[in-house]
Amino acid sequence: MNICVLIGKIISEIEFKFVINSKNKSIVYFDIELQNKNVVKAVAYDDKADYIYRKIKNKNVLIEGQLRDNYIEIQYIEEI
Repeated sequence: MNICVLIGKIISEIEFKFVINSKNKSIVYFDIELQNKNVVKAVAYDDKADYIYRKIKNKNVLIEGQLRDNYIEIQYIEEI
């Protein structure tokens, strides 16, 4: 298992979608810019997606998650 911790600024709109015919019911995704100017795609599912869409208002966040092929799957997120 891989674990990744990132601190960055959300630079895109937080997009929320419902998923049909999948094991996940909802998905949220957005881009984060790190301090070194790299951009990382972040994705969360179900309860985490609902929480992020409703509660994350600040643009600066700390994310803990797992690296996938071309994005990070969020396990934990906190505004900073």
